Amino acid sequence: MSAVGRSLFGRRARLRWIHLILGGALAVPYVLVGSVIIAPAIGATDVFDSFPLQLASFGVGLPLAAVTSLFPLTRPLESAAVRWLCGVDEDRLAFGPAGTRGEKGRTAAWFTLHLGFGGIIAGMSLALPPFAAALIVLPVLAGLRDSRLGLPEAFDHTWVLALAPVAGVASLIALAGCAAGCGALLARWAPLLLGPTPRERLVAAEARAADLAVRNRLARELHDSVGHALSAVTLQASAARRVLDSDPAFVREALAAIEDTTRRTVGELDAVLGVLRDGDAPGTAPAPTLAADLDGLLRRTRAGGRRVTAAVGADPEALPPLLSREAYRIVQEGLSNALKHAGERAAVEVWIAVADGDLEITVENPVTGPAPSRTGGGHGLRGIADRARLLGGTATAGPTPAQTWRLHARLPMKGPL
Repeated sequence: MSAVGRSLFGRRARLRWIHLILGGALAVPYVLVGSVIIAPAIGATDVFDSFPLQLASFGVGLPLAAVTSLFPLTRPLESAAVRWLCGVDEDRLAFGPAGTRGEKGRTAAWFTLHLGFGGIIAGMSLALPPFAAALIVLPVLAGLRDSRLGLPEAFDHTWVLALAPVAGVASLIALAGCAAGCGALLARWAPLLLGPTPRERLVAAEARAADLAVRNRLARELHDSVGHALSAVTLQASAARRVLDSDPAFVREALAAIEDTTRRTVGELDAVLGVLRDGDAPGTAPAPTLAADLDGLLRRTRAGGRRVTAAVGADPEALPPLLSREAYRIVQEGLSNALKHAGERAAVEVWIAVADGDLEITVENPVTGPAPSRTGGGHGLRGIADRARLLGGTATAGPTPAQTWRLHARLPMKGPL
């Protein structure tokens, strides 16, 4: 019984009832227009004096509602109402205006059903409760009984009068059942009539993919720029602390490198956040490239006491801008990994060359102990793989038989660029 009670009078049933009442309210103007059409056609002065004429006006008004449902906001507003009042999941509804003929036809069918069911339930909700209340109190109120209220003569019989309260309660339950049934039907039909079409699902999927691509790109930029800066600054500060009393010149050089690293990183962070805020970050600092910023990257890394040798067999100035930028990030991440995982006195070797029309980048450093664990990390390596894949290239990283950790990326000079 409790399940039946919830289905008839629970919160969801009440909200769907409200949804139907709103449909009835929306149907009123169309019924009035229908009455204006019906009255001259049959020569009636007031169609609302006759229940059949009211139904006729209602029937004439519904096709007019179907026509006006072509208004662009109808579909989004109806979808929002169904979501909040009928309990239909958001991903099963389309919130954009109907575009194709099929979408418009389904929207018109839904709007007509909403107003049709809503008009019926709203009319019943206005008429039945007062009538049911009169039936319930009829046996105990003699004055009310004598007024008849338009009741048939059968109510003069005692046994019929005794059953009047039962009939009143039954009519209220019937009203609740009709409202619950109509609300359940509309909730079931809503995804079919207001749901997204395959075209809309494809557009939404493409939008989500584009948004995810932007998020991934921002995550890579933040990880590579800020992560490398923090690793470099930590190493530089640590080296300066160890020789603070014995080598003031090195300390000054390390502090200058820390200042330069943090200043550049703040500029890169502003650029990335500008993309996040405005889409294209107008007026922010340009992204670093291999041509303009490789020497500074190597200098700042060496300022922390790390021995870094670089062999550049390619002309960075001749590289396409996109390739130069992504190559810089790959070298930066390779150096960052070396700072974090190689021993303090381990040398780092960088090779940049052009072979068979591809730009090859290799960063290698000795492994002083067990191969570095990537459990819970490895985001930078995944970022390198993503960058290489987007450029149509490949990237690998891992220990070698010579007890070194080797990062190798191969990027095409032409193709996806």
